[in-house]
Amino acid sequence: MISFTINASSKIPVYKQLIKQFEAGIHTGKLKNGEQVMSMNELSAALDISKETVKKVYSILRDKGMLEAKQGKGFYISIPEEGIKPSILVIFDKLSAYKQTLFNSFSQVIGASAEVTILLHNQDVDLFEYYVDEYVGKYDYYVVTPHFSLDAETQKRVAKIMSRIPNRQLIMADHWMKSVPGNYGVVYQDFETDAAKGLAYGIRKIRKSGVLHVVKLENSLYGKQIEACVKDYCQSKGIGVRFYDEITPDIILRGGIYLMLNSSFDDGLIILSRTAKDRKMKIGKDISIISYNESPISEIVLGGLTTISTDFAQMGRLIAEMILEKRMSKKRCNFRMTRRASF
Repeated sequence: MISFTINASSKIPVYKQLIKQFEAGIHTGKLKNGEQVMSMNELSAALDISKETVKKVYSILRDKGMLEAKQGKGFYISIPEEGIKPSILVIFDKLSAYKQTLFNSFSQVIGASAEVTILLHNQDVDLFEYYVDEYVGKYDYYVVTPHFSLDAETQKRVAKIMSRIPNRQLIMADHWMKSVPGNYGVVYQDFETDAAKGLAYGIRKIRKSGVLHVVKLENSLYGKQIEACVKDYCQSKGIGVRFYDEITPDIILRGGIYLMLNSSFDDGLIILSRTAKDRKMKIGKDISIISYNESPISEIVLGGLTTISTDFAQMGRLIAEMILEKRMSKKRCNFRMTRRASF
């Protein structure tokens, strides 16, 4: 038996809160097949809610095949043979081409075997805390991209909030906050070392050029880590590296190789390709371009834009498999170069 609770300040109707708790109890095994539950009068009195609300809950559960009424005896849990679909709350920081690839892959594997809700925290800790306080206990799994400011105070607060989600229900996506203890699930990329893996695929051409020109990330949480990784890798291979805050015509040189840490759709890429065209330089031959992070449109931009990127499709697939197999683990995604015409 489980204890039912009501959040009177929640915008979720009381009857829906109770149904979610029944479903979660059945899915986790806290409510077992054939177990007797409280009568409508008992549950109404225990939660100080109307009997009509409880009647509605029991009616819906009976329609779903999760509750059975036995004449003169009461109500009993009845678990359908196909089981109960787990409910999943996905809390992304924001939607982007990369997150869309992740989510599409996740959805394809999960299919109709789960009910999925998605929210965005926009890297706002207050909003994220509201979501956790509002929805913990109402879903079976929580998939979170924990992308927040990296200052110590914010990270400590986020770790504390994340710890409110039971380990067996939590999966971190894209970033591993190691300050959160426990046997939760993680499918992540390593911002401190992955860029070196990607660049290794093109080392011969980069070494031949002698210098890698890197356009920095603007307002990126992990820009410094990625830049440090690129610098360390180039130095270890005897390759020069130059960093720029932005692309200007004077840094565009014939034979140059440019790593764009900004989005493949930003102004820098436009300036770079336009200047090359004006100077009769062919991209992929006279100058080369590599973009950080793969997206579907990379296949089209500049006749094919070379990228170094974590495998977001793999990330979504691994998260879904973790849920379906009910086995939490910590997995690092592949990071590679997808070589196209621009390099």
